[in-house]
Amino acid sequence: MSEEALVAVELRKQYTTRGSPPIDALRGVSLRIAKGERVALLGRNGAGKTTFLRIASTLLVPSSGSVHVFGHDAIADPDSVRPLLAVVPQEGKPFFHLTPREQVYSYLRARGFARESARAQSESALEQMGLLEVADRLSITLSGGQRQRTMVATVIATEAPIMFLDEPTIGMDPFARREVWASLRRLTQRGSTILLTTHYLDEAENLAQRLSIIERGRVLVEGSGEELKRRAGGTLRVSIVGGARLGPELESFGTVVPDGEAVHVITSPEQVQELLGLTLRAKLPTTVGPVTLEEAFLRVVGRSIDSEG
Repeated sequence: MSEEALVAVELRKQYTTRGSPPIDALRGVSLRIAKGERVALLGRNGAGKTTFLRIASTLLVPSSGSVHVFGHDAIADPDSVRPLLAVVPQEGKPFFHLTPREQVYSYLRARGFARESARAQSESALEQMGLLEVADRLSITLSGGQRQRTMVATVIATEAPIMFLDEPTIGMDPFARREVWASLRRLTQRGSTILLTTHYLDEAENLAQRLSIIERGRVLVEGSGEELKRRAGGTLRVSIVGGARLGPELESFGTVVPDGEAVHVITSPEQVQELLGLTLRAKLPTTVGPVTLEEAFLRVVGRSIDSEG
């Protein structure tokens, strides 16, 4: 099996609707993922994350470009790719007439697992997702977060060579999200490969070994969380409410990023004292903190990750 789990080259996808101009969902996305790696596609809603995942998982045919999964052509030979992957679709829902235990077990049996193996894998996945107490309740009676955990349990139980997770922790409480992260780390330690999409910056930074920021159908930048933060242009963030009043004066201190009513200045420790003096004289509320992935995203994309795509 190829040591490269996924290789996508210049993937493009254009949607056309009669009477409307075409929409370019992907505009030449290239991405390489090594076996056992955890990679996150990070972007705003509508940036192209889900379209990429649907193409890579053989659910959608691109307009052009290529994608190979463990050396198999996902476009020309999808039947060779499908046994190698498992998918959590965006806002996917379990079968409401099944319990979580039945859902996971039935999925494993459909993939060819023997009965005993399917039972053991099901129990392990349900335990990891904290679902044993509700494992025999009909899914229709579960909360949204419990249903999402059931979907994740269904996929992690497969221990498939590559897993695609589209916003896997949406609707979950913080504790459940961290359980998902821990389970995905264990899977990659055992050799599985994870590609997830998310617009949760903390999830991307805590889980993924490598991030790709995607915007308007293009990958703008790739790297680890620390590498992307270094690209922000400094190590400290000075946030100034009403900072636009200071205008060009701020530009001498570093990178200026407008964000609603506030202005963030990405700067160095050596310049902070002088900058704080300026904001104090102007009587503007100011806070100082370390540069985060949010600043890196703002620097690269030009707007926050929660703004509409």
